[in-house]
Amino acid sequence: MPTDPVAPLRAALARAGRETSDYDLNPGFRLPEGRVLRDAAVLVPVRPTPRGLRLILTKRSSRLKHHPGQIAFPGGKVDEGDAGPVDAALREAREEIGLPPDLVEVLGTMPPHETVTGFTVTPVLGHVRDAFTPMPEAGEVDEVFDVPFAHVMTPAHFVVQSRIWRGQRRHYFTVPYGPYYIWGATARILRALADRVA
Repeated sequence: MPTDPVAPLRAALARAGRETSDYDLNPGFRLPEGRVLRDAAVLVPVRPTPRGLRLILTKRSSRLKHHPGQIAFPGGKVDEGDAGPVDAALREAREEIGLPPDLVEVLGTMPPHETVTGFTVTPVLGHVRDAFTPMPEAGEVDEVFDVPFAHVMTPAHFVVQSRIWRGQRRHYFTVPYGPYYIWGATARILRALADRVA
């Protein structure tokens, strides 16, 4: 009987998780008063390959107003026409990287992640069952690439760095791979998943 390539992910999702935020490493950070959070969702897409499980990521366009040039999961706001976060994540993945929804087995969701930009992001884990040809959305995505899933599931590969943001020092996780500087919300979500896989 063939082994299930995403069995560790299924097991991880069966374990308890907790909500995360861009403020996790900054207990004294002052949150904006009266902030209004908007619902968003991202797809965390993994696919089996002869080289092992790979995580599909995007490099956002350098021309975007929000998070230009950053490494991100495919995703975005939950629209009125979406049935919920899972629907939004699959729609955004189709729009941003050309991933057909029928190729994705949804494994489950993680607890929400609050970003400094005012979103409550639901990470949706997806098993991409077959190969597809990525088609980056012009103007939004500069590159679609993959990294070894084992790399981002190894807590020792994560490093905490910091920078001044809006007059306050903010610490955050990074998990660089080759030329790709994975940080911020993407790295925080991956670290939360890595902790559950471990």
